[in-house]
Amino acid sequence: MARLFLSGRELAFIADITREVIADVIGQTVFYYSVSREKSRIHDVYDESIKKVFEDPIKLDALVDWQKSTPSVTEFGTEQSRRINVFLQSRDLINKGIEVAEGDFISYGNQFYEIVTAVSQRSIYGLVEYTDGIELICEEARASQFAAKILGPTSEAFSDDDAIQRTFVQQRGFDSNSEGPTGDVRELIQRGVLELPISPPREVSPRGDASGSYAFYDEI
Repeated sequence: MARLFLSGRELAFIADITREVIADVIGQTVFYYSVSREKSRIHDVYDESIKKVFEDPIKLDALVDWQKSTPSVTEFGTEQSRRINVFLQSRDLINKGIEVAEGDFISYGNQFYEIVTAVSQRSIYGLVEYTDGIELICEEARASQFAAKILGPTSEAFSDDDAIQRTFVQQRGFDSNSEGPTGDVRELIQRGVLELPISPPREVSPRGDASGSYAFYDEI
């Protein structure tokens, strides 16, 4: 599409629609651990660090493509490794001041993954300075590479209360919701084109009764 017909308002609309789908509908998240160059001891010649120090984890809304485990045979026997592809919205990262990099780590479920490739996705209608997202290709990390406290839901097979995420709260451009600050920026609201929604972010959570149903729906 020609630049003549694609203004900042259209770009903001595209960013907001993408953000709404990821943050208010799908609800997948990962935790991002970036290597701290200030805290890690880096070799003066090789510019590498044997023992890395990581910043505190950052929760990011994402689309996650979870691949099947890949079996392999080593001198110690068989083992399985997993790969996931994580898609992040470019504008959301810019608004939050986050720059993802290869060599950093993320957690999803009860596994940690190293980012081996971080590539920009498609340009928006051919405008090279605007991309719709970043794809992270991540390989499962060994315990010797990275270890930290498990955050977020893991598996229904575990008895831990945090193993299953039973509550999901929308963001909808509000500075905060019932879970705390969101960091959610909707471009059209920021530009003054739209106002904040009249109703607050909706919440999907158990009713707390014997029905086993969820409060977001009208089911019994």
